[in-house]
Amino acid sequence: MGSHLSKQLERRKAISTEKKVLTDLQKSCGCEFPGCDYMPSDRKNWMSGVGPEKLHMNKIVWPGTHDSATNKIGIRFVSRPFAQCQSLSIYNQLVAGARVLDIRVQEDRRVCHGILKTYSVDVVFADLKRFLSETESEVVILEVRTEFGHEDPPEFDKYIVEQLGEHLIHQDDHVFGKTVAELLPKRVICVWKPRKSPQPKHGDPLWSAGYLKDNWIDTDLPSTKFESNLKHLSQQQPASSRKYFYRVENTVTPQPDNPILCVKPVTNRIHCYAKVFIIECVKRGCADKLQIFSTDFIDKDFVDACVGLTFARSQGKA
Repeated sequence: MGSHLSKQLERRKAISTEKKVLTDLQKSCGCEFPGCDYMPSDRKNWMSGVGPEKLHMNKIVWPGTHDSATNKIGIRFVSRPFAQCQSLSIYNQLVAGARVLDIRVQEDRRVCHGILKTYSVDVVFADLKRFLSETESEVVILEVRTEFGHEDPPEFDKYIVEQLGEHLIHQDDHVFGKTVAELLPKRVICVWKPRKSPQPKHGDPLWSAGYLKDNWIDTDLPSTKFESNLKHLSQQQPASSRKYFYRVENTVTPQPDNPILCVKPVTNRIHCYAKVFIIECVKRGCADKLQIFSTDFIDKDFVDACVGLTFARSQGKA
């Protein structure tokens, strides 16, 4: 009992120390980065606002959401706080400016997060199609993967194509060098990551797993995650020369050896430091490598930071 209590005290001290590191960094780093003064007038149509002909796919800083379809997961007030990473629906995330979605599915095509499940993936497709019908120049990266510990839904690749076929941008390395305007009217890059089913191939409507990479680490320590993100990002090629999308997740994860297991209070340890991360990328010379930037509980400040840097790139200022 005594050793367990001692360990808990050490964990709390470590978390407090790491939170202070980021707080001090925020105070010392300033608040300016290329595009920080740009505010999209309409987040629902921010790509259109920047200009589809100016937006090269490999120069966009894509605002993304982590575990996107968890707004109604589990049982409210009971199991939901342990798995909910977004409070908005898929449609409202897209309206808010998100352009990368992270969807995990199980065998019966229901969305899940670990052992907890929620609505059918059809809800995701319906929300996405509604958004596409209401906009003209917004491109979305849709990552769909079979959740760890689950089997692939039968013939799910065919089902995705049936649902989204008219909108899908086919797998092709040349896409990275094109502008949004050159890809229209197609507007969805769907990366399908099955566990056992065959991967999509070149020219297919879906994209294979290797086209969306990250270096996720499982930690609830905010400064550790912040520095890990910078380290792995700095090891990448510039986004303009890559033939894949690279994601950085501005999130931390509850740990079983810590008494705080609900997602929101844990991920809040890093949530407000997205702009600080971009500023540090600029200072450390790796801002040109930042591409997909994802978060829990997406908000306008996060979106505006991503869109601002994207705008600066479109103007040749970053």
